[in-house]
Amino acid sequence: MRLFNTIRIQTPESIELEFTLAGIGNRAFALLIDYIILNLSLLSLIILTIFLVYSFAFDNVVLGFELNSQWILAGMGLAIYALYVGYFVGFETLWQGQTPGKRWVKIRVIRDNAQPIGLFQATLRSLLRPVDDILFIGFFLILLGEQEKRVGDWLASTLVVQAENPTAVAQLDISPAAQTLAQRLLANEDMSRMLPDDFAIVREYLQRRSQMTTDARTRLGAELAERVREILGMEQGIWEVGVDRFLEAVYLAYQQQSRG
Repeated sequence: MRLFNTIRIQTPESIELEFTLAGIGNRAFALLIDYIILNLSLLSLIILTIFLVYSFAFDNVVLGFELNSQWILAGMGLAIYALYVGYFVGFETLWQGQTPGKRWVKIRVIRDNAQPIGLFQATLRSLLRPVDDILFIGFFLILLGEQEKRVGDWLASTLVVQAENPTAVAQLDISPAAQTLAQRLLANEDMSRMLPDDFAIVREYLQRRSQMTTDARTRLGAELAERVREILGMEQGIWEVGVDRFLEAVYLAYQQQSRG
C-alpha cells in the first residue's frame, strides 16, 4: 500500500511524467507554518497601527495631511487583506510554486500540465483560500479526491506535489564531449533556474530517444534544447557538440549542482 498517491501527466512535449501528490498531512503542516508566519506579520502590523493611533491621538497633522484613527484603521484593514492575499501570491509566484511552509515540507504547486504556476494561478488559489477554509471544505476535498485538489486547485487547474530531488532512473550513456560541456555549464550557468520537472523531461528524453523515430527524435531534441537554452538565458548556438550531447551535459550539470 502506497503512503502517497501518484499521478501521471502528459507534458506539452508528449513526455509522460509521474508525480507524487503532497498528501493531506504535508499540506496541513505547510499551511500551519505559513499561518504562523502570516499571523506574526499581522500581529506586528496591528501593534504598529495601535502605536500610530495613540501617537496621533492629540496631534493628527502629519507632513501636511490630517490623520485620524478612522483613516489609520481603514488603512490597517486594507493592509491586512493585502498581506493575507499577497503572502501566498507573492511566494508561490516568485518561488516556483512554494511558500516558506511548502519549502520547509518540500512540496510545491504545479499546473495540471506539469508547467510552473504563474501569477494568475497563484492569485486565484489565494483568493479562494477563505472558501476552502470555511467548514473545512478544502480539507474534505483533498482527503476524498483522487487528485487531492481543493476548490482553489480545481479552478486554477493546479496540483500540489512533492518536490522530490532528481534521481536517475536508469544509467545513461554519456559521451566524453558531454562531460566536458557539463563542467563548462557548471562554471558559467546557474542550473538551479531549471525546475525538477524540466530536468525530468530531459531525463525522459535521454532514456527513450533510442526508441523514437529519427524525425521525432530530431524534432523533440531540438525543442528541448531550445527550451533549456531559454530557461538558462544562454545565447543561440551553444550546442556545438550537437543537441543530444548538449542535453546530456545539462543532465549531468543539473545533477551535480543539485548534489552539491
